[in-house]
Amino acid sequence: MALQRISDEPAYVLHRYDWSESSLILEVFTRHHGRLALVARGAKKPSSNFRPVLLPLQGLSLDFGGDAQIRNLKSAQWQGGHVMPTGQALLSGYYLNELLMRLLARDDPHCRLFDAYAAAVQLLATPKADALELALRTFELWLLRDIGLLPMLDRESASLLPLERAQGYVLVPEAGLRQAHEEDRSLLRGDQWLALHQSLQEASRFSDTLQAVAAVAPALKRQLRALLHYHCGVSMLKTRQMFHDLQSL
Repeated sequence: MALQRISDEPAYVLHRYDWSESSLILEVFTRHHGRLALVARGAKKPSSNFRPVLLPLQGLSLDFGGDAQIRNLKSAQWQGGHVMPTGQALLSGYYLNELLMRLLARDDPHCRLFDAYAAAVQLLATPKADALELALRTFELWLLRDIGLLPMLDRESASLLPLERAQGYVLVPEAGLRQAHEEDRSLLRGDQWLALHQSLQEASRFSDTLQAVAAVAPALKRQLRALLHYHCGVSMLKTRQMFHDLQSL
């Protein structure tokens, strides 16, 4: 459906490209219209009002219009709320942006996922030791659930049998949730998968999933990473490779 003039749309900048000597192409995640491409004309000029505003991991309010694949950005206002994450938290934010760039189709709204992204970015700017990992795992679950790539977490995928609460299960990209084998390096018990399943229901909040993830984050990380890499079609995401390169310096 063609878009005309849209005003006061909540958004975040995911990525930016040079378009000309003075302009940028922006990939943005908007609340009501999903992922979009916008051209910010003159944004690279020193006098541009866009220049100090079009930053990643910052809540924005955008006006844009047009009916082409790339719309025209008319105005952008910073919404405030938190400071820019730094260090490892900044790289983690870029990681979330890369996931959205790779897995979200354009013009496909995900209002609840947008709110989850905003909550995750807020946590990345919070100087708490465990906030970063919990925010990433929780957002990964919400992303996979919202785009239909997360198998049912309350039953085995092949047999559709309900999970046994004390039995160990693993999430396999090609097969969904199955009973754990002796060689599986990480697993979650049935009751832990059920808690995650419950925290992802329609009426649930991001904080509900965050609480469920807190009990299983280390084991969950390995399984979600394999599932995300499978659907992204890569062995390692660019932001994760960047993090490893920085650690090795």
